[in-house]
Amino acid sequence: MRPLLFGEVLDGSFQAIRRNAKAMLGAGLLAQSLSAILAAVLTGVFATSSGSIEAWARTASNTDIASLGFGLMATFVLLSILSVFITVVLQGGMVVPVARSVLNQPTGFRRMLSLARPRFGSLIRLAALLVAAVLATAIVFVAVVVLLFSNVRGAGALLVIPLMLAFGAGFLWVAVKLMVAPAAVVIEELGAFAGLRRSWKLTRGNWWRIFGITLVVGILVAVITQVVLIPASILPTVLSGVVSPHGGSGQEATLAVAVGIFTAVVGALVGAVGYAFQTSVMALLYMDLRMRRDGLDIALLHQLENGADPDGIPGRGAHPGNNRPYPGYGAPPGAWPYGG
Repeated sequence: MRPLLFGEVLDGSFQAIRRNAKAMLGAGLLAQSLSAILAAVLTGVFATSSGSIEAWARTASNTDIASLGFGLMATFVLLSILSVFITVVLQGGMVVPVARSVLNQPTGFRRMLSLARPRFGSLIRLAALLVAAVLATAIVFVAVVVLLFSNVRGAGALLVIPLMLAFGAGFLWVAVKLMVAPAAVVIEELGAFAGLRRSWKLTRGNWWRIFGITLVVGILVAVITQVVLIPASILPTVLSGVVSPHGGSGQEATLAVAVGIFTAVVGALVGAVGYAFQTSVMALLYMDLRMRRDGLDIALLHQLENGADPDGIPGRGAHPGNNRPYPGYGAPPGAWPYGG
């Protein structure tokens, strides 16, 4: 219960998952279930109807192909929006077991849902705000690109790349600034707009630290995921040569469906662990920021000593300005002994 160093954030995330495996991994599986189910269904559809799709493509007109493309694009956008809503709600819920693990309070899946359920409405509104902001940004970007090409013509292509880089950098900067908004909404019982403002304030002066930790964790999860999924990706070739070396198209389709479902399940399990770990890191970063800015660790020590509300969420009643700041608050990043 003090401001955390990088290694302590990683270790604390692993400990939170280990102590609250049902809650963290269960929520992670829910977050990954949509993509896993979609991958399994698409694999089955394409494997069993590849011949009919090829025949349709030979006779389809340009209008039919364009309609199919727009339909697929609309489906992708809708699924992406749904995924954002699920992600924000589950991230907010998964903050609960991480916060309770700070005081060594185990949390099951049902307990996590019961504690986070009153904040689901605010989390949904937060997700709606984020989706609206992303869509508005995308529309503005497309409009600017269209104006460039319509007015500047050939020279507009030279401006698109730096424009894309500028939009990407701005998006990344804002994303880091708003990273802990779901945690603030749940722990501090804030509304959607107040949660965004709170996240913006908490991350002030810590952008590079948060970005560095998030980047390292993302690379770590991506490498481990690929190491696990690479054997699953070469499984179809191995099985087709061993199980059915001379099989017909029917056997190949059945094998492709089985392998696709197996790969989707493995991907969901691995993704759930990675998602739980990344969300746990985000929650611990939120707790760390509040310890540095609000002296939350002092409030948690008082709560631990008094045994107040053992079934609640630690930090919920500790509002900004009510606690004495941590002794290292205000020290330069990296200053001993508080390490930035």
